[in-house]
Amino acid sequence: MRLAILTDIHGNVQALDAVLEQLDEQGVTDIWCLGDMIAMGPDSNEVMARLLDRGVRMITGNHDEAVLSLLEGRGHPASYAHTRPHHEWVARTLRPDYADALFQLPRTIEEQVGTERVYGIHYHIPIEKRQATILEEPFHEILEATLPNMQRLYGEYDADIVCFGHHHPVHVFEDAAKRYVNPGALGVARDDLARYGLLSYDENGFAIDLRAVPYDKQAFMERMERFDVPQREVMFHLFY
Repeated sequence: MRLAILTDIHGNVQALDAVLEQLDEQGVTDIWCLGDMIAMGPDSNEVMARLLDRGVRMITGNHDEAVLSLLEGRGHPASYAHTRPHHEWVARTLRPDYADALFQLPRTIEEQVGTERVYGIHYHIPIEKRQATILEEPFHEILEATLPNMQRLYGEYDADIVCFGHHHPVHVFEDAAKRYVNPGALGVARDDLARYGLLSYDENGFAIDLRAVPYDKQAFMERMERFDVPQREVMFHLFY
């Protein structure tokens, strides 16, 4: 059994297509996406089309939920005020059927594979905030990628492998009880590589393979300009 772990595509269909092509070459059909499928990049609709067409199991991230909150008329998180013009643009341009699909998504995903329990979440949400809306800031602040911090966030999760995203750099840690896996943002990086993880299971348990595939970043940047994506200059400076 092989399970691909994607996260933080952020509207970058060029990067997603490069990963999907590699997964097709390897015959990998089981795919999880751990949130932030939309926003930041210019192609939220195209990303959602690819994921839904393949039956990818998805959960929501903070950007997804902030856009959905605007679509519901509930407002926008106070701490995300700097992203509001961009999120409003995404909300205006997102196809209604893709918005409906996002509204149906959970915040967590899990599966028992052999003797191992695999759990996915965008980033840690304290138990008391599991039902809170995005306006109540449920996602934990990002912590430095260290084993003690991963144990602090995810040590009590009922799982053998905890997969997450949100914090864009790759990090993988292991202790006596768990493995903590962030394959890195698929669609957001300074270089021209799209990152993902591949979990392979056999009688010896899970092997974790972190991968990066080149994509046409120039085409991505050109589409950001062509579609006049709001706040793109800030995003170029901070993320790309």
